[in-house]
Amino acid sequence: MLLSGGLDSATCVAEAQAAGFAVYALSFRYGQRHSVELDCAQAMAQSLKVAEHRIIDIDLRQFGGSALTADIDVPKHDDVGDMVEGIPITYVPARNTIFLSYALAWAEVLEAQDIYIGVNALDYSGYPDCRPAFISAFQTMANLATQAGVEGEAPLTIHTPLLDMTKAQIITRGTELGIDYGGTISCYDPDENGAACGHCDSCLLRKKGFAEAGIPDPTRYAGAP
Repeated sequence: MLLSGGLDSATCVAEAQAAGFAVYALSFRYGQRHSVELDCAQAMAQSLKVAEHRIIDIDLRQFGGSALTADIDVPKHDDVGDMVEGIPITYVPARNTIFLSYALAWAEVLEAQDIYIGVNALDYSGYPDCRPAFISAFQTMANLATQAGVEGEAPLTIHTPLLDMTKAQIITRGTELGIDYGGTISCYDPDENGAACGHCDSCLLRKKGFAEAGIPDPTRYAGAP
């Protein structure tokens, strides 16, 4: 399980557990500006009683190329309708490819045939590595590139239970599964105290999701009482 500390990945953990899986969670300290997400990931792993949680260090700031891993301003807007079309500057080059590769290596050691990732292709920021074609291609590659895939009795499966859900549907489902979203953070540019900015693409999509779900937003936003 890829666990970021955000809303989607927390819901994904609960979905996997509801399906009967013991969850081995993997998070990454990759040079992101919003490292507070790792505190949320650790707290969520404990709250949801995952079997094991590991944090892997990768320095993607060596490459930059993203507002999350370089000294580039995170775009801010007042409304979801103001978000730019296409792939935004907050896209981290090849991030999910790298993360899934680590998950694949650990899965093979664990003799696990299932990897979960909370990607979403509806209410999302347009990242290419959140799309169905990418997930399908990675799954094919995984079964060609590993001993478990070539010699194992069961193929490895990449599970994306949130792929075709709106953010509101994800929040509704997670609430049904008992997720406390107050312990998650989605913001691309939180302040030094871990409060969400409220205006980046991820914050706007999160706000929209809670509003459409009719569920109070527990997020702590900067400048709010």
